[in-house]
Amino acid sequence: MTDRVRQGRDESEEERADRMWGDLIQEVRVTQTGVQILFGFLLTVVFQQKYAELSGTDHTIYIVTVVLGAAATGALIGPVSLHRLVSGRRVKPQAVRLASVLTQVGLFLLLATMTSALVLILRVATGDSRIAWVVVGVVVWYLVCWYALPLWSRRRHTTR
Repeated sequence: MTDRVRQGRDESEEERADRMWGDLIQEVRVTQTGVQILFGFLLTVVFQQKYAELSGTDHTIYIVTVVLGAAATGALIGPVSLHRLVSGRRVKPQAVRLASVLTQVGLFLLLATMTSALVLILRVATGDSRIAWVVVGVVVWYLVCWYALPLWSRRRHTTR
């Protein structure tokens, strides 16, 4: 008789949900801090003297950036509210799945916020509207770090 190598963890659905919830909250803490700091800085821009000197296009980019930042903040704080409202209701596996979706949406909105902020900052800092290649390069870097490498790792290292 051969010994079988056990794959994965020996845990109940509730234990798995508890572990996954803890992992998710740790991940969200990192992104929440970043998005809240970025959003806080964005809110102060309108009170600076230079804001009045921005072109109509730059005003629009700023407003879009603030709205994206607000949406990202909402999505990334959402899992905390979700957990509070469903705690003790025996729905943690479902809550973990929903919180994961909120986190993914929040990360996408954070990517959009950072892209928009980068466009605005580079336009104001350089006075050049042809900064698209720099922004595209940074966005590609974000996509590689946030999506391509994790998906590649998941595909390469997931056992069936």
